Amino acid sequence: MSARDQILNRLRAVHTETLPQPQTAEYYTEMSPKWDTPALRLQHWANTMRKVKGEIVWCHRDTWQDTFAQVVAEKNIAKIVLPLQTEHGQQAAEILHNKRPVTEICAYSQTLEQWKDEFFNTVDAGFTDIKAGIAHTGTLLLWPTPEQPRTMSLVPPIHIALFDTTTLYDDFYAAMHGLDMADGMPTNVVLISGPSKTSDIQLTLAFGAHGPRDLVVLALLPDDISMEDVEGAA
Repeated sequence: MSARDQILNRLRAVHTETLPQPQTAEYYTEMSPKWDTPALRLQHWANTMRKVKGEIVWCHRDTWQDTFAQVVAEKNIAKIVLPLQTEHGQQAAEILHNKRPVTEICAYSQTLEQWKDEFFNTVDAGFTDIKAGIAHTGTLLLWPTPEQPRTMSLVPPIHIALFDTTTLYDDFYAAMHGLDMADGMPTNVVLISGPSKTSDIQLTLAFGAHGPRDLVVLALLPDDISMEDVEGAA
């Protein structure tokens, strides 16, 4: 009998048993962070994102358009790409036409190969909505679609994100189950925790190296929570 056969026979003779499935649900139920109030949870999410230079602008459903136009003006954005096939993209375009007509609006209506030179070299900002948030890590979860591809949030120097804070989950495990990611997830989900950053060179943290240098989150508060509730919840 060859050495190979001897080794294989010994392997086949080894007693095997099925390992028990880990109790992930129980683990995350016990280990997931808890907050006493929704305002404290929102504050933790915002403070965590701010630690890595994410900008949070609190607003409500009836004020976010004016806030959006104000951010565009303050950032001196000359050209912005909007998801014009979506409701939030159309609303953003409407307010810019009325209050910021000097800002050029463009749509992501071509393939990246067709307009990548213009996209990479002339567009100042991209505007997207957000699928959900993760409180524990101060994270936004972006769900790319054909109308709103992920490059809209990754290529322009400024990313303005519209986030409905009622979709904030405690942790990533809760978000996975709440969004039913096992069924119908897109080919790529973008997790955003502040502007693009790297410390590859001499361990010095630099922002904007591989993506947006600025992230501005328009955080839509529920009607029963005010900005004062969140900022003064500590």
